[in-house]
Amino acid sequence: MGIVIGIDVGISTTKIVGIKNLSVVSPMRITAEDPVTSLYGAFGKYLYENQIALGDIEQVVLTGVGSEYIDKPVYGLPTSKADEFTADGLGARFESGLDRILVVSMGTGTSLVLCDGDEIRHIGGISVGGGTLAGLSRIMLQTSDVRQVSTMAMQGDISNVNLMIGDISAKPLPGLPLNVTASLFGKAKADANKEDIAVGLIHTVLQTIGSAAVLASLNSDIKDFVLIGNLTLLPQCREVFPMMENLYKVHFRIPKYSQFCTAIGAALDYVYHQKK
Repeated sequence: MGIVIGIDVGISTTKIVGIKNLSVVSPMRITAEDPVTSLYGAFGKYLYENQIALGDIEQVVLTGVGSEYIDKPVYGLPTSKADEFTADGLGARFESGLDRILVVSMGTGTSLVLCDGDEIRHIGGISVGGGTLAGLSRIMLQTSDVRQVSTMAMQGDISNVNLMIGDISAKPLPGLPLNVTASLFGKAKADANKEDIAVGLIHTVLQTIGSAAVLASLNSDIKDFVLIGNLTLLPQCREVFPMMENLYKVHFRIPKYSQFCTAIGAALDYVYHQKK
């Protein structure tokens, strides 16, 4: 089998990865002004940097919202499309090594995909995600650069913004330690500094996503949540999700190639169908 190229095409960002002998080959991310430019830019750069010839490629598999703008074979190569939610599930399952998980895809919004063995099913989502963080940051911090917001947040103090259980109770409540958030931004002052606002915004988005994932799993025995998408790169994930693990007695997992899982899953969708 030749190399299978999986491409997750966003509106302005494209993620591309190769799958060869069930191994991930050099994931790459490219940003451009539109999905077509982003796709072809990513594809050309990927082939050049990895010294891959067109003849080495068996199949190109597209997924993501931007793939709807592509209606021709990529560079004349065999080209197909994979359902984005299926790709989320396949990629997260492959990267985590777990068969029974809830995939939490943190993109512009957040989608939730149930994986139970070979069953992969989109069960819902929430309209809170990277787009929320960028939009609120634009209003409150005059920037939509999430990396800049994350850097600011490292200097912030979340206890200056969020109201904690310890702020309203002298003793822990049943199942709620003193350091658990009682109200997001419930303690924020009118003159809060930008660093505190930044950490408050990031905690608001990540805690909301984590809580939504846990609530979505309550009618099942699933305890493993695999986080994928660009927001997994935020260093604040290493603070927020371990805290939520302790609170809910679950496991939040961020795999090695978390931001590329959808592209990986798109390629695997083709690979697995060829083996049937």
